[in-house]
Amino acid sequence: MASIKGSHRRLNRLTGEWVVVSPHRTARPWLGQIEPVAALPQRSHDPDCYLCPGNRRANGEQNPHYPTTFVFQNDYSALRPDPPEDLSELVDPLLTAQHERGICRVICFSPRHDLTVGEMDLTAIRAIVDAWVAQYEELSAIDWVRHVQIFENRGAMMGASNPHPHGQLWGTEHLPNEALKELAQQRAYLTAHNSCLLCDYLALELQQQERIVCANDYFVALVPFWAMWPFETLVLPRRHCGALTDLSAEERDGLAWMLQHLNQRYDRLFQVTFPYSMGFHQRPTDDEPYPEWHLHAHFYPPLLRSATIRKFMVGYEMLGEPQRDLTPEEAAARLRAL
Repeated sequence: MASIKGSHRRLNRLTGEWVVVSPHRTARPWLGQIEPVAALPQRSHDPDCYLCPGNRRANGEQNPHYPTTFVFQNDYSALRPDPPEDLSELVDPLLTAQHERGICRVICFSPRHDLTVGEMDLTAIRAIVDAWVAQYEELSAIDWVRHVQIFENRGAMMGASNPHPHGQLWGTEHLPNEALKELAQQRAYLTAHNSCLLCDYLALELQQQERIVCANDYFVALVPFWAMWPFETLVLPRRHCGALTDLSAEERDGLAWMLQHLNQRYDRLFQVTFPYSMGFHQRPTDDEPYPEWHLHAHFYPPLLRSATIRKFMVGYEMLGEPQRDLTPEEAAARLRAL
């Protein structure tokens, strides 16, 4: 299909929500906020960084001299694994609350302070993938953990408090909002069509080739038809599988290659270490089969026109529905060409 020229809405098949697309707005002059370009770390080891090997963290614990990835319990966890609090006093249906246990961990991707994923070699990135798999297995084995969220916030613009390459892993007692929406949409599609939503969607994207960014034998990165952020991407395994633990050794290698190449394209787009929030959505961890669930990763980068101009989700986006100017087809073409 050709890119639609006029204003229109696109349905996000994974969430059931709509996104407004306004291609004509890319010509408007920019008089909004200009962000500073973050300085890149210059040293492979920063004595003041609480994530570097051998350094002390904010809570006083000392990091080991780790040679590859390093996982530890978040010193300032948003959730705790303590027994649930008694909330029985909240009996009014307008005042609904429930306990939420959780385990929050940090994963240092590399002992090097000055690297990003796009600058690491494939062996180092494969070690990250293996650590994610091990953590998913370990957290999902806990009887009350129903969801494992693996994610990375990169850059101060996305709230990262430290430039050292790292991500997070949260195991939670309940499915969070985004997982619930995606589960409902994938389940409804399987019931209606007797096939996987993302398998069918990937087949359509491979046929049209308009929004593909890069691909290998095992994974495909594309700008989804319903993308909300300017250069948002969706990373999908070609084979139907529900979690990182389902990947073969060759597929883990393929994922490492995809993470390296996609990061390199992002960093070349505006010649800056590209900020983003990235995360994997995997099947729930309550030992049910979930045949409808297809493993995927979302990349949500905020940069809009340059390294200093970002997309803000305000006004109509907060009160109505998301809106974007650059079409997904244009965004994919720019990333693909790098």
